Amino acid sequence: MAYDYDLFVIGAGSGGVRAARLAAELGARVGIAEEYRIGGTCVIRGCVPKKLLVYGSRYRTEFADARGFGWTVENERFDWPTLIGNVHREVDRLNGVYTRTLEKAGVDRFMTHAALEDPHMVKLGNGNAAVSAKTILVATGSHPMIPDLPGQEHLISSNECFELEQLPASIVIVGAGYIGMEFASIFRGFGVAVTVLYRGDQVLRDFDNDLRDGVAEAMRNRGIDLRMDTDVDRIDKEGSGFRVHLKRGDSIAADLVMAATGRGPTTSGLGLEQAGVELGGNGRIVVDEFSKSSVDSIYAVGDVTDRKNLTPVAIHEATAFAETVFSNKPTAVDLTFIPTAVFSQPEIGTVGLSEEKAREMYGMIDIYKTSFRPLRSMVSGRNERMLMKLVIDMKTDKVLGVHVLGSDAAEIVQMAAVALRLGVTKAQLDATMALHPSAAEELVTLRHKWEMPEPVAGSDAAA
Repeated sequence: MAYDYDLFVIGAGSGGVRAARLAAELGARVGIAEEYRIGGTCVIRGCVPKKLLVYGSRYRTEFADARGFGWTVENERFDWPTLIGNVHREVDRLNGVYTRTLEKAGVDRFMTHAALEDPHMVKLGNGNAAVSAKTILVATGSHPMIPDLPGQEHLISSNECFELEQLPASIVIVGAGYIGMEFASIFRGFGVAVTVLYRGDQVLRDFDNDLRDGVAEAMRNRGIDLRMDTDVDRIDKEGSGFRVHLKRGDSIAADLVMAATGRGPTTSGLGLEQAGVELGGNGRIVVDEFSKSSVDSIYAVGDVTDRKNLTPVAIHEATAFAETVFSNKPTAVDLTFIPTAVFSQPEIGTVGLSEEKAREMYGMIDIYKTSFRPLRSMVSGRNERMLMKLVIDMKTDKVLGVHVLGSDAAEIVQMAAVALRLGVTKAQLDATMALHPSAAEELVTLRHKWEMPEPVAGSDAAA
């Protein structure tokens, strides 16, 4: 049978664009459909614009710390419209970059909704237009989940945060995962009164407990009201703002209420079940290690599979898919030792197993950790500590996990991820020369379990 395309991709986010470009460069006829903007969640209303807001929100702390170094900052003032306008311009630029990437590769673009009619046919838009493809890749990502409670129509998600014309004076954030912690820090950095509500006992479920405790304490010290073991009953409109009623009886008034209660795979309305594709309980597309669904001609990558919902993972999966299908080089997706960061204030960087997970999987482990005030804080006067922690397998001496809380944690952990993937041992870390003065040197100078809590990174006290 002659098909219109060798590959048709539904969804032009990071994973979809990478797969389309690579397949086209390998000689495939490729089409792609996107109903919003090319670039997907990460570029348009996720990682990139959020990180720009993170940068902007940190200046308040930077200005305060500068005084200890002799700088006088007078008449400091923040203008939200200026920042958000500049963020939108950068998003527009990246949207153009992604679009030109597809154009250069010769990928046909369809800016419309697409859905499966059968294992080889894709319907475009609301009319009768359709295209056929030998292979179909679904890369539609995920979407914010809004909790089902009275007044849910009053909730905004992270998507709407990028469209605010003005900052609120106060905000209540429901949820304490990645998104909740990051936006709590962003809004607080801009001077907004922030309250976080979470029904669990501590923020950032599934992270190492020392990281969870450390970031919660630091965020409270920065003025964020974290309320754990707290369930929302309903949300009412009240004047120009809202009132959040809690199940325990009290309530909180706020100008805005944001839901940060997770994201779900975007699979509704795609005709997947009609085409015979198996879906998981939350709507995710079930795939094998080569990203193939239960239908031989249909593959899926990225958040829509709910494996590990991170942009670099989607890109890696897309690359492996292209190698498998269009280079005849079967490439399984390896989801071990994936570094990740939470761009809260302070920042978290982590790779490998938490202490709790390592004990469960390996039994006998060693823990090395230290908590210290960075050298910079000794002059600025900021009483905020960094945490660094190593999780070691006692039988093999291999490093199972690296966890960092503090400034530049993500930058430090990126390089630690290389070492863990190569099977680095604690002895090899010990044999590595330290870069002095730096905070990262603590990772190669930890010699004893449960380090004393007072070394100052970058000073002779850390030697």
